[in-house]
Amino acid sequence: MSSKIEFNCLPTAIGSMPHTDPKEACSLVAKYLPALPAWPQLPKRSHLENMYVQFSEGFPGLVLEGDRIYVERSAEFDSQLEQLYNDYAENNLDNYAISAEYAAGLHAFLALKQQRPNMVKGQITGPITWGLCATDREQLGILYDELLAEALARFLRLKAMWQERFLRTISPDSIIFVDEPYLTSLGSAFVAIPNEQVTTLLEEVLGGISGLKGVHCCGSTDWSVLLKTSADILSFDAYNYADSLSCYPAEVKAFLERGGSVAWGIIPNDEEALAKESLASLYDRLGEAMAAFTRDGTPFNQLVAQGLLTPSCSLASMSSEAAAQALELLAELSAKIRSKYAT
Repeated sequence: MSSKIEFNCLPTAIGSMPHTDPKEACSLVAKYLPALPAWPQLPKRSHLENMYVQFSEGFPGLVLEGDRIYVERSAEFDSQLEQLYNDYAENNLDNYAISAEYAAGLHAFLALKQQRPNMVKGQITGPITWGLCATDREQLGILYDELLAEALARFLRLKAMWQERFLRTISPDSIIFVDEPYLTSLGSAFVAIPNEQVTTLLEEVLGGISGLKGVHCCGSTDWSVLLKTSADILSFDAYNYADSLSCYPAEVKAFLERGGSVAWGIIPNDEEALAKESLASLYDRLGEAMAAFTRDGTPFNQLVAQGLLTPSCSLASMSSEAAAQALELLAELSAKIRSKYAT
């Protein structure tokens, strides 16, 4: 955990946008999130930008069939795996670049260098989610193969390290979020893996990130597992699942006390819900979400100071117009809170 950083509810994004033009998406991010822009993932541009495929480039034995990813032990598999382990031992990142074909928004993001943002944000799919979506030939998630699970965590660590190095050509300060939507199934029959393995695999990836690092989960999960990791930021859907995090007041308080930050996903990513909201209603909703923790002794000003604001999750399912509206509301909400509480 790094030393305490006070974001004072700066706005940033989770990642995915509905656009197909990377320059247009980056322009929107720069407009509404100038202090902490996040590079846009563009799954509607190409199936290669699906979050389960986007960071798969170069994994040993990988086969892509549309949106499906699977691993087969081909004739080259052993030599590819050996190369991965050698690169891991030597921190050789050059073989783990994320190409423009897989992430057009990341490469278009370089144009923001001229704006000199204070900090930039990136994201990568986490080992639990990736390891359940990528399967073997029998369609069993590679997470259940001890060798492949370890290789995957090391592979994603190198991908995260390469991304961090890339982003620091825009700004010397960066945040990398590890996105783990499948942690909503933690403890269920669907994700039959022990908490210890979740922590081990996550820490492998987080351990490669030298700057600020966060974990994002867009549903309800066992938050105590994530709050005990080395992540500096816990990102969650505060619009729909504020109650789920409020069940862990002591753990959240301890997380904040050791310097952690909470990213409150308070802007809905559903167009119908968004149409019903206003700046005033979202301000009240965020206040209610934070109030649950003040009752257990965490000062409201601390929650604000050590908070970030984001959409509840990806904006990719929305229209471009609705996504712009969501970011505009996000920026306005942040400005309102910062004008009232930031010192």
